[in-house]
Amino acid sequence: MKKKMLKKKDINKVLDLLLDLYPDAKAELDFTNPFELLIATILSAQCTDVQVNKTTSKLFKEFKTPEEYLTMTEEQLGRKIYSCGFYKTKSKNILETCRILIAKYNSQVPDTIEELMTLPGVGKKTANVVVSNAFGVPAIAVDTHVFRVSNRIGLADSKNVEDTEVDLMNNIDKEMWTKAHHLIIFHGRRMCRARGPSCEICPISPYCFYYNSISKK
Repeated sequence: MKKKMLKKKDINKVLDLLLDLYPDAKAELDFTNPFELLIATILSAQCTDVQVNKTTSKLFKEFKTPEEYLTMTEEQLGRKIYSCGFYKTKSKNILETCRILIAKYNSQVPDTIEELMTLPGVGKKTANVVVSNAFGVPAIAVDTHVFRVSNRIGLADSKNVEDTEVDLMNNIDKEMWTKAHHLIIFHGRRMCRARGPSCEICPISPYCFYYNSISKK
């Protein structure tokens, strides 16, 4: 079945409009180095960036290296990250990741998606976030906002995260992948929300498949 997506010229126009709307779009997790971003992104699973930043503002001051994290037990780390949810699993994954970083990567965060995905608690989305924001590698991390917004608008037409990533990579110029990721997230958080999207004031509504479908009803 042929996918229902915008034409390339319209996708580029949508991205231009989003860039005008959110010129400062960037990662909203606070970090100063690849290791901090890796920890923050693991913590962000099913948790808001705002809550993660509250947690890491204290955590990152006290613990700065994989070796320092390993001075804690899972229970001790769990108490420090409790507010991010799923703290038992996350504390276990973080400490095991630290062990692997020390043993295999000289305490440095690897800069490839394939290597990152071998770390506990790191899936494709987390790996994409780290390589793109910490190492400048073009990537599109598909979280709930990117999945919802891109399929609503017509930047993609897929039923799952994996195929949505493929659609976006095919439809967006590679040099724009990372910026487009941030623009779509900003739009999903500020205007194209899951419930009650602000279609009437959205500058890209003329191009949006979702808006055009509901406006005709």
